[in-house]
Amino acid sequence: MVTTNALRPAWTPLTILLMVIGFIIFWPLGFAMIAYILWGDRIPEIRRHFEGAAADAKREWRGFSSRTAGGYGFANSGNAAFDAYRERELKRLDEERRKLEEERREFEAYASDLRRARDKEEFDRFMRERSNRKGGGETIDL
Repeated sequence: MVTTNALRPAWTPLTILLMVIGFIIFWPLGFAMIAYILWGDRIPEIRRHFEGAAADAKREWRGFSSRTAGGYGFANSGNAAFDAYRERELKRLDEERRKLEEERREFEAYASDLRRARDKEEFDRFMRERSNRKGGGETIDL
């Protein structure tokens, strides 16, 4: 069986036809076809390059995550005293952050209570004024 490689990265009638059709349909397709014609023979090299780069990045990330100190994402410096100091300071800062977060929640609850009280007072005043305008109608006490 004879196989022909009509769609190869070269100036063949098929690739020229696909390039023209690509420009007619959507111009970036035409440019993509030109790029394939010019540099298509390098695709296996490019694929190997990016696969190698991905493997290198994965290896580097695995090495970084195994070197982290105390779960904070910092690599050990090699100086035990400094690493212990950094660990203490990071724990202290985490505790400060937790305290600030708790204070923020308390303040939000306080502000919400104030808004609720102000809204109730305004509504009660509205209901009193409304009942006075209607001539002594019933008041609803909430």
